[in-house]
Amino acid sequence: MSSMAMPAVSAPREPVAYRLYGKLGWTGLAVTWGGLVLLALLYYLTAESSALHVPDYVIVLIGKIMCYAMVALALDLIWGYAGILSLGHGLFFALGGYAFGMYLMRQIGHDGVYKSELPDFMVFLDWKEYPWFWAGTDQLWISLLLVVLVPGVLAAIFGFFAFRSRIKGVYFSIITQALTYAAMLLFFRNNTGFGGNNGFTDFKRIAEVGITLPGMKFTLFLLTAAALLGALLLCRWIVTSKLGRVLIAIRDAESRLRFCGYDTVGFKLFVWTVSAVIAGIAGALYVPQVGIINPGEMSPANSIEIAIAVAVGGRGTLIGALVGAGLLHGLKSWVTVAFPEFWLFLLGMLFVLVTLFLPQGIVGLWLRLRKK
Repeated sequence: MSSMAMPAVSAPREPVAYRLYGKLGWTGLAVTWGGLVLLALLYYLTAESSALHVPDYVIVLIGKIMCYAMVALALDLIWGYAGILSLGHGLFFALGGYAFGMYLMRQIGHDGVYKSELPDFMVFLDWKEYPWFWAGTDQLWISLLLVVLVPGVLAAIFGFFAFRSRIKGVYFSIITQALTYAAMLLFFRNNTGFGGNNGFTDFKRIAEVGITLPGMKFTLFLLTAAALLGALLLCRWIVTSKLGRVLIAIRDAESRLRFCGYDTVGFKLFVWTVSAVIAGIAGALYVPQVGIINPGEMSPANSIEIAIAVAVGGRGTLIGALVGAGLLHGLKSWVTVAFPEFWLFLLGMLFVLVTLFLPQGIVGLWLRLRKK
């Protein structure tokens, strides 16, 4: 009976143009990722004096933008398809970064300022040993496991109580923002064992290989590109499957879906946890490329930027999240250097203009123009 009732409640509001992505779309994706691989090869294989050489800062900047694109993709999965707007995805991003940052700090060894086995911030605060939750973080596989488990478990616990209580809409958004802000204040404290205001920085190596070596930067760049592509294909598989039809039905008519006998809590909890894990992996890839992780990454403003990126690109399309993140953070990288005092004004104006004139974002506009 539930399956017979499904078509009546699962039809999306707009045509399923995100059948992801047709011949043109797949060609565009292939060209984009081919271009990323080419950039990495030109950086690694050409001499610095060559006209074809790609500078270090370009590789780092694009790698950073790809990490932000992964978080935007994770948000679009829940916001665009299940109607769950989170203003706290910066928390999961930062937790993934801190989980891998702990391993990076352990890899410093005795190369710190104080030549101690402990990180410099612990020596400065007169810590005598690692806290219990640092146990095993000197092992790469344990840290990679924590990158998945820490944001995933927190999201599952929070989501279980929130969805079970039927908290949604603006109330859910406010609670996620409050959770992120509370975590930021906690991590700012020196006695939490996470470096306080300064966080983790001054990384030296990964798996005994220097983190600043061209080979390591090349590897991290390719891993980030592969992770972004993998996340996109995973999200595509979810939204084009029967599960995706249920998520769209939850977005459009959750009450009717419950009356049909569906356990909407389970579906929302699953996609919410997957989204948090993707954000955590993005954070883990971000930290070694940028070279620092601190509580500022948990700032509510960062989570709002993620939502704006999805809105600019076009929510409910997946590819729009990547387009929006690329445009927004590319623009931010330029404006915050050239005109830093105007960035927040520009960000607010961009959000207002998109809301008024491009409610379906850039990708939505392109799809409408194609039909004419």
